[in-house]
Amino acid sequence: MDHNDHVNLIRGGVTQSSGVWADLGSGGGAFTLALADLLGDNAQIYSIDRDSNVLNQQRDAIRKRFPNRRVNYQTADFTRKLDLPPLDGLIMANSLHFVRHKEPVLELVRGYLKPGSSLILVEYNTDRGNTWVPYPMTFETWRELAAKNGFKDTRLLFSRPSRFLDEIYSALSFS
Repeated sequence: MDHNDHVNLIRGGVTQSSGVWADLGSGGGAFTLALADLLGDNAQIYSIDRDSNVLNQQRDAIRKRFPNRRVNYQTADFTRKLDLPPLDGLIMANSLHFVRHKEPVLELVRGYLKPGSSLILVEYNTDRGNTWVPYPMTFETWRELAAKNGFKDTRLLFSRPSRFLDEIYSALSFS
């Protein structure tokens, strides 16, 4: 996948050009970059990952491509309580599939979001994991899990073939 694929996966869930957003488990920053592309210079983005090296690489990439974007980088584990302001939106792209027991994390996530705010999930469309993607979930599984954990109006945003686990999708849910 390239940058345009990342943007297309989340575009339908990023409907404003400002606000405070977070990318949990941001890794190399592909979706942080996509978020920076969709949000304007007045937005604030929090990029959270356990690996400070990948956050430093992200910082360089975002400064080069979007020098006026405001991004706060935090080395932290998103499965534990984070110090974040109330969020207008949050992305979890290819990160929740590393968590076996998702409910406690979703409770934290819901607590970060302002009422009615957006949660965008990007995930492989399968319920069968492997060594590299241990706990993925289909869109239907996500819709049920989201509802059980207080999220509303879950809908499919976009899907595309993936060379890894056949298909990847994005979904939008509201707090």
